[in-house]
Amino acid sequence: MLLAIDVGNTNIVFALCEGAEIRHRWRISTDAARTADEYGVWLHQLMAMNDVPRATVTHAIIASVVPQTLFNLRGLARKYFGVEPLVAGAPGFAWGLPIRLPNPAEVGADRLVNAVAAHAEHDGPLVVIDFGTATTFDVVAADGGYEGGVIAPGINLSMDALYRAAARLPRIAVEPPPEGQGAIGKGTVHAMQSGVFWGYVGLIEGLVERITREIGAPATVIATGGLAPLFGRHTGAIHAVDPDLTIKGLIRLDAANRVAA
Repeated sequence: MLLAIDVGNTNIVFALCEGAEIRHRWRISTDAARTADEYGVWLHQLMAMNDVPRATVTHAIIASVVPQTLFNLRGLARKYFGVEPLVAGAPGFAWGLPIRLPNPAEVGADRLVNAVAAHAEHDGPLVVIDFGTATTFDVVAADGGYEGGVIAPGINLSMDALYRAAARLPRIAVEPPPEGQGAIGKGTVHAMQSGVFWGYVGLIEGLVERITREIGAPATVIATGGLAPLFGRHTGAIHAVDPDLTIKGLIRLDAANRVAA
């Protein structure tokens, strides 16, 4: 069974995968100081609760946008599972797609992993939107090549900045204004909901329109990340929602790199 580890700026997702199937997934907050032993205790407790023996993990792969976590996550794989993990983007790692950028090393591993998974499941030019700490828009050509993208502040980051900088504004949840209320706020909370939510929908639709105009062809837009289902329900700019896109990409990349090895 594959242990796939997706390290984001806010959370780390651990997934146990058998073939193409994701059997279990667990999430923990990202902390670069967390040790291999801490990961091991936490993960083994969850595996025991789900009747998953430690010996079922036979290989592992890590994609991280927080380089400081790699030492301890490698230690987790070696010490507690007896496996040497693949690390996406490490020397000798094969992405299996052309990266059409002047400096390919600048691209976050998660963005390339998403590109691999999206191209495997969808035809034609693609735009992959990942709702994370930052919201990223990644462009994948019809041949699977990674063309570049856009990085915008994540909606939770924007909301937190608004709450911290404006003394009289409350902290609110990410959600559209109540059904039947328009974009024009009739109170502070309504006004904030409208500005944050519909403003972000406008960001999505505006950037997708600009990207497709620039590439000169219609593109299928796939959304992933925690808020993908919410925004997918409120804009026609998003054609498909896949919360497991990154893990699916890690499964494919693990299989391809182990065959190559």
